Amino acid sequence: MDKTVGMVGLGIMGSAIARNLVDRGWHVIGFDIDAARRAELTLASVTIVDNVGEVARDAPVIMTSLPSPAAVDAVAQAIANSGQSPRIVVELSTLAIADKLRFESILKKSGHIALDCPLSGTGAQAKNRDLVVYASGDADSIARCARLFSDFAKQSADLGAFGNGSRMKFVANHLVAIHNVATAEAMILAERAGLDPKMVVEMVGPGAGGSRMFQMRAPMMVEGVYEPATMKVSTWKKDMAIIAVCRRYRLRDPAVYADPARLHRGDGHGAG
Repeated sequence: MDKTVGMVGLGIMGSAIARNLVDRGWHVIGFDIDAARRAELTLASVTIVDNVGEVARDAPVIMTSLPSPAAVDAVAQAIANSGQSPRIVVELSTLAIADKLRFESILKKSGHIALDCPLSGTGAQAKNRDLVVYASGDADSIARCARLFSDFAKQSADLGAFGNGSRMKFVANHLVAIHNVATAEAMILAERAGLDPKMVVEMVGPGAGGSRMFQMRAPMMVEGVYEPATMKVSTWKKDMAIIAVCRRYRLRDPAVYADPARLHRGDGHGAG
């Protein structure tokens, strides 16, 4: 596979992925609407171009990491209108199934191949290549991307039909949401019980009560340090709204979805 890849969206996740790929010998062609992000990634040896069409011109495989359905639609349309020969377009964002299907439809009309490949992991994990790629769509195209995935993620799998990647991500986010809230409540309980919070992190994390989210979030709670940010609250609110799809499968909503005030309070403290 040609080690040239496009990256549209250079935010928390996209920038970390781009840096890791550059470090592993990839020629990364990037674009973001934010000038500051473009300037920052130029310094990281990413080739910055002026628009999405130029990414499509220069890269046979394009990855997109975007914040909203509107952004994803606009990028898909720009690739579709670029007049280029068929490209593999790997959509990494967390979106509703309907949004992903619209993305696929726009690209398919122009002969491009869309893959639905959301990621499991935070921005901090992305920096360390500690991501999992939930790939779905055309099997041959996923196989072609295996080397690419392995250079920014620790694991990937072909989950079958387009959209199954997002369905798997909904399951993962369902658990992440529960573990995040449970971690905060556990640390408050420990504090009120008079326990040394550092000892709680040291002893609970490796035990049966620990989780990956506890190991990541509890030390932040002990230190009271949450920067650099690994996700915006607005992004998490978007993700929670998407996985309210649990109602469709007649599952009872976990408390984290039933109490949106938790997330609104975070927004109000400038974490949006």
